[in-house]
Amino acid sequence: MGRAWLVIEKRGADPALAESLETMKETPPSLAAVINRRSSGRLKEPGPTEEQLETIIRAGMSAPDHGRLRPWRFVIFEGEARGRFGDILAAALAKRLENQGIIPADHQLNKERNKLLRAPCVVAVCAVIDHDNRIPWTEQFAAVAATCENMLIAATALGIGSMWRTGEPSYDASVKEALGLRENDMITGWIYLGSAEKAPTSASLDEGFDSHVSYWS
Repeated sequence: MGRAWLVIEKRGADPALAESLETMKETPPSLAAVINRRSSGRLKEPGPTEEQLETIIRAGMSAPDHGRLRPWRFVIFEGEARGRFGDILAAALAKRLENQGIIPADHQLNKERNKLLRAPCVVAVCAVIDHDNRIPWTEQFAAVAATCENMLIAATALGIGSMWRTGEPSYDASVKEALGLRENDMITGWIYLGSAEKAPTSASLDEGFDSHVSYWS
């Protein structure tokens, strides 16, 4: 049985992901978590332990990085910090709407305020871009995008549900400032972590393969 499956059994984790990984038992252990990775939109307690979260972030930091610039930064939200930052998200939304001449409705602000409460743990993965470096900013951003994917794969291997989200707050200057970022830095994603309420939908490995792959000749 694959090592990734053994990790899940040891954690006693989320039966939803366990059920999903059961279908991958014949897959080589090194590929199981990669092929089986799926987004889980509804996440609940328990979230990752401190040790598991460190493992997930360290996996993210092993992403390919042209020039070894290490452009990634991680901001972790757990417990009450999620709600407090939610107030910042709501204030940012209100300002964006007001700039468009729209009066924000209470339900809009409440939805924004509760965004980080959709998972017990959320990690903002940020790209701190060195625009003076010879490495193009696009490659620096790509390194941090790879970081996000590595984190999702590591979470899957540990039996932890995950979701990579973005949205308007990722591009909002006031949200960036609240995270200690500069205007030209980027929020590459918000990685939501927790226990999946149901097994993520599986997709055939062959689905769409021929229409996306070609050999140049």
